[in-house]
Amino acid sequence: MSRHIPLRMCLGCREMKPKSDLVRVVRTEGGEVEYDPSLKKNGRGAYLCRAHECLAKAVKNKSFHRALGSEPNADVFEALNHEVMDMEV
Repeated sequence: MSRHIPLRMCLGCREMKPKSDLVRVVRTEGGEVEYDPSLKKNGRGAYLCRAHECLAKAVKNKSFHRALGSEPNADVFEALNHEVMDMEV
């Protein structure tokens, strides 16, 4: 019997992928936007592939603002860049 795998949509490429293959950005109840490496923080989440193209496309199309209601700060983008860079090597 196979186990259910949760799927989430990437903000960049708009493809459905397994949740475990994506990185998550979350807007907390306090309204702050943070990188969520655990994929478990409370709040409104948005997911992104581990590809530079998807990150660039999400930023260009303002997908983070649409999905979370606010734009991540520079620290969040820096953390996402490091995560994407580490996974592609």
